[in-house]
Amino acid sequence: MDAKKYTKQFILPPGRCMDWAEKPMIGRAPLWCSVDLRDGNQALIEPMGLETKLEFFRLLVEIGFKEIEVGFPAASETEYDFLRALIDRGLIPDDVTIQVLTQAREHIIRRTFDAIGGAENVIVHVYNSTSVAQREQVFRKSKEEIKAIAVEGARLLKQLTDAAGEKYRFEYSPESFTGTEPEYALEVCNAVLDVWQPTAERKAIVNLPATVENAMPHVYAQQVEYVHKHLKYRENVVLSLHPHNDRGCGVASAEFGILAGADRVEGTLFGNGERTGNCDIVTLAMNLFSQGVDPCLDFSNMPYVAALYQSFTDMRISPRQPYAGELVFAAFSGSHQDAIAKGMRFREETGRTVWDVPYLPIDPRDVGREYESDVIRINSQSGKGGVGYILEHAFGLKLPARMKEAVSYAVKHESDVLHKELKAEEIFEVFSRRFLSPRSHFSLGEVHYRQENGITARVQVVEGDRTTLVEATGNGRLDAVSNALKKHFGVQYNLTGYEQHALSSGSFAQAISYLGVEANGRTYWGAGENSDITIASVQALVSALNNLLDA
Repeated sequence: MDAKKYTKQFILPPGRCMDWAEKPMIGRAPLWCSVDLRDGNQALIEPMGLETKLEFFRLLVEIGFKEIEVGFPAASETEYDFLRALIDRGLIPDDVTIQVLTQAREHIIRRTFDAIGGAENVIVHVYNSTSVAQREQVFRKSKEEIKAIAVEGARLLKQLTDAAGEKYRFEYSPESFTGTEPEYALEVCNAVLDVWQPTAERKAIVNLPATVENAMPHVYAQQVEYVHKHLKYRENVVLSLHPHNDRGCGVASAEFGILAGADRVEGTLFGNGERTGNCDIVTLAMNLFSQGVDPCLDFSNMPYVAALYQSFTDMRISPRQPYAGELVFAAFSGSHQDAIAKGMRFREETGRTVWDVPYLPIDPRDVGREYESDVIRINSQSGKGGVGYILEHAFGLKLPARMKEAVSYAVKHESDVLHKELKAEEIFEVFSRRFLSPRSHFSLGEVHYRQENGITARVQVVEGDRTTLVEATGNGRLDAVSNALKKHFGVQYNLTGYEQHALSSGSFAQAISYLGVEANGRTYWGAGENSDITIASVQALVSALNNLLDA
């Protein structure tokens, strides 16, 4: 690998353009323009068909996009037909503006105007490339010749709009802006604006595309700030960004660009686009949300948006895709699970409204995810906090602190043997088999009590086909049964960790008891469930003693 052939591809503006670096955060959401149906669609292995594009358009409207670039209508009949379907079927809401793209070439511009006839709210987006590499290698034209292409295209847009008696808005992009000298890019943009003469009622858009991301995000921010500070008619111009993601920094570049003075961002859902893609609007919008800024886009049902996107594009969303991936909230690590569980409990106990739960940058429920199925995920690396959280929140089981460790080891062992993550129902099945109903050695038949110098228990011990009647006295019913079992099996242990709680309410409420038997320096746990708390406690003892006898 020879790094010497790669030299600096970007050009910094003259003077200091670092005001953006002193701003701690973005104060409000930018204007959004989805380019999924143009940039995103052209990057698919199999571009979407007409009906799929119409469904995608409806999804973008549902999310809340007010500006949607619908295509390059002069590029193909499919693009042209899609635009006409939107217009002729009346599918464009009154508060949504469609945007169409055209090169600054006369026949393409005229074809574009043929396509938009009858539409009310339209942005006509014209572009030509201005970068050093494009001027020298592709067009082989001077700066003046390149600027003339932009100006002539701007004039034709204005002429055709005036002739049609319409109020179309205009957008200009100096393509490959990041590879263009900032002073020259500014000169071309100002020359275009001189043609359009934007007003407060009919603002123009100047779009600064990082067509190829060729520098660190702070360089893009300086270039944007330079244009922001020196652009003519600035109060009547919407300064827009169109970052690509070649260095993997498309979202960061957009954030820095907004700090540098931009008003608007063009991008795609989940960053689809040419090469490594466009700026990911989902991530950018949710980053704002996580800082307390309303993004003005609705991703409250992220699984729904993600599923439709994947069906429309046949693209797959990475399980680690920020905010939307299947695993982005998942905690497998025991220490992470414990911290999340304690953080959630702290919120419940204190009524805290500000979100600051460890390891979770946002509340998963804000994007339609659930704690039990999406956050605490159990495998062989998980800990007692996570297992306890699942059993408590999915099944209402509040395990004693010391019992959680034993249950956790059993669950982790199961995951390790099966080489798989365990779902909530599988975790409960392990708990039930190992602690709620282990009967490998014995079970109890009838148990009768009488009171004489304490409580005497008469216990039927069932071992396979044999039933033995055993009696013993204790200071309570549970103690009496325990003494009977000690006598029968010839074992010695101490009862420990006894806890119980209700599982449901009402006259037939179930109770669950947890109990440990301590012997030979170890504690063996059991649980019992019944509407009668005494029976539940005796069942817990039976389960724990079976585990002891298994050891």
